[in-house]
Amino acid sequence: MSGTDFDIIIVGGGPGGYVAALRAAQLGLSAAVVEAKHLGGICLNWGCIPTKALLRASEINHLLHDLGTYGFSAEKVGFDFSKIVARSRAVSQQLSGGVAHLLKKAKVPVFEGFGKLDGVTGSKRKVLVTPEKGAPVTLTAKHVILATGARARVLPGLEPDGKLIWSYREALVPDALPRRLLVIGSGAIGSEFASFYRNMGSEVTLVEVAPRILPVEDEEISALARKAFEKQGMRVLTSAKVGPLRKSDTDVTVPVEVNGKTEEFTVDRVISAVGIVGNVEKIGLEGTKIKTDRTHVVTDALCRTGEPGVYAIGDLAGAPWLAHKASHEAVMCVDAIAGKQVHPIDITKIPGCTYCRPQIASVGYTEARAKEAGYKVRVGKFPLLANGKALAMGEPDGLVKTVFDAQTGELLGAHMIGAEVTEMIQGYVIARTGELTEAELAETIFPHPTISESMHEAVLAAYDGALHF
Repeated sequence: MSGTDFDIIIVGGGPGGYVAALRAAQLGLSAAVVEAKHLGGICLNWGCIPTKALLRASEINHLLHDLGTYGFSAEKVGFDFSKIVARSRAVSQQLSGGVAHLLKKAKVPVFEGFGKLDGVTGSKRKVLVTPEKGAPVTLTAKHVILATGARARVLPGLEPDGKLIWSYREALVPDALPRRLLVIGSGAIGSEFASFYRNMGSEVTLVEVAPRILPVEDEEISALARKAFEKQGMRVLTSAKVGPLRKSDTDVTVPVEVNGKTEEFTVDRVISAVGIVGNVEKIGLEGTKIKTDRTHVVTDALCRTGEPGVYAIGDLAGAPWLAHKASHEAVMCVDAIAGKQVHPIDITKIPGCTYCRPQIASVGYTEARAKEAGYKVRVGKFPLLANGKALAMGEPDGLVKTVFDAQTGELLGAHMIGAEVTEMIQGYVIARTGELTEAELAETIFPHPTISESMHEAVLAAYDGALHF
């Protein structure tokens, strides 16, 4: 191979793209990554990682103002908001640098610039790389993986202006803590930002067009999340419509209609978190057999597009928009290219996590979706209020819920809200992947004292065997 000819070219260096390159190197395939901005993509630079750094700071702030619960007292508790933001950026930069190191170690070259499909030469596909400075470079490979990710959806009238109306990017690097904040959209992104700013002391109003917040989660979990948010002092409005915004030099007035009644909110900042759209523009899809559907590239179960030799993974290929889904698709896609036997992804076995306070984690079918799919179900529930470790931690609010197939005993879904549930959901994911039944899970020994004991009790509860509630 020459310096511009490879087995695989990956366009995009996020959690899908860089993992694809590393896997290719492991299998002895030559690979190159084309990345226009930051290795690690949105996840490491403007999403998963920096938000978790901010949320950790807000958790600490919450604890510092709740010291009495644990028998402590302190005076003049405060924070330097600029340092909190700076730390989150430093964490992102460290991890992005780590990705660069891994690619260098694997001898994967990174071409800085925008990559696009540029036709075919012989049996090879061409990718044109246009750097910000310097001359374009043409790369060739038999296989091209598109991993260009997605960006925030922008609705008319809610365009981020860098000052009063924020997308997730502006919300990650604010100059100061807003006193009054309105968040539009209560999915994972909106709920996490609402939680961060509320726990840092902002007055927060969370607005959702759907009948409930976190609409993809189980209804009971959504209801408990709303109760927790409101207990923290957050205003939550559902089935809400946002009217035209009126901006002044320093604030913005937002009319919100609920049940036919309109209330106006004057706030310092608005965060728009109304979904994402795939980065399908300017990547050379024109003139190919690649199809798009609502800004996402259409693929088959093995990430193949309609154009031979071209694949799409991660957010570009559609929901669920999760970094771990992108990384798993990356490995699956490269393994298939290398001729290895692979198993297509079952999206009901992909965990979802929201890092608000309290945390939320789930996998598989909700109770309602399982019933809609024709299953007869057995449902188990166990409150964290009855869990010794949760009480000892001072985190008694939460619930673990399991959904089983009443006929076969297969675990169909699991849904959790409470402290550290994002670290525990993987136990249920393994059960889903291994097609375990209630029998294996009931026989599993969970350590004591841990919050994970609630997972065991929720299994037992589905079969009328819970011991501690």
